[in-house]
Amino acid sequence: MTRPRQNGVTRGALAAAWLAAASLLSTNAAIAASADMAALPRDLSPWGMFVNADMVVRTVMIGLALASLAAWTVWLAKSIELRRNVTLARRGLDLLDNGATLAQVEAECGEDSDTVAQMIRSVAREASLSGGIQDDGFADRVSLRLERVEAAAVRRAAIGTGLLASIGAVAPFVGLFGTVWGIMNAFIGISKANTTNLAVVAPGIAEALLATALGLVAAIPAVVIYNHLSRRIGSYRALLGDASAQLLLLIGREAARQRCGRRAA
Repeated sequence: MTRPRQNGVTRGALAAAWLAAASLLSTNAAIAASADMAALPRDLSPWGMFVNADMVVRTVMIGLALASLAAWTVWLAKSIELRRNVTLARRGLDLLDNGATLAQVEAECGEDSDTVAQMIRSVAREASLSGGIQDDGFADRVSLRLERVEAAAVRRAAIGTGLLASIGAVAPFVGLFGTVWGIMNAFIGISKANTTNLAVVAPGIAEALLATALGLVAAIPAVVIYNHLSRRIGSYRALLGDASAQLLLLIGREAARQRCGRRAA
């Protein structure tokens, strides 16, 4: 009767020891997890990730945000400028359609500084330098002047679009650089913490991926805006081409009238 009682006591003691050890291990694990969580940043919002990011990643994010702001600024400024230029070019086309002679359209454009008015004054200047004689080379000289004025106007209209092209091409790679740098720091943090717990590395990886997201936010609108402005500049150039054609027709009619007058005389 004594041995069974001793065996029962021994088994009970071992079970109690095992339970105590398991409880101690679970308590230590909970304490360690709590310590890890306490060391992690609590705010994983975009602003919180920006504040807690590495200095290099933060610099990349600031640069991409400024690039996005520059893209939208160019869109606003060029949209206003192109709308004004297109309105003035259409008004100049109406003036050329209604004008009978070069002197008349020059007088009607007055002191306007738009591109069509510059074209009219340039043709009038060439006519004045030619002494009012429209010989065979007069149309070629006028065409050369009109091409120069048109090219200068298109160059002015295209100012700023090169920045959009650069942002659209470079911003994704800048964001990728920030992501790579942030993931490298996350792996360094893993090695220092001696743990593979995802909760430890998740904030660093999220901050790194935010840089890629900002790169796309800057690049995609820049490409769309660049294509939009390119189409509008092409439309504006077509209007200037129509104005050049109207001026060439105008001087052609004047030359025909001069020839008819000489024959009648």
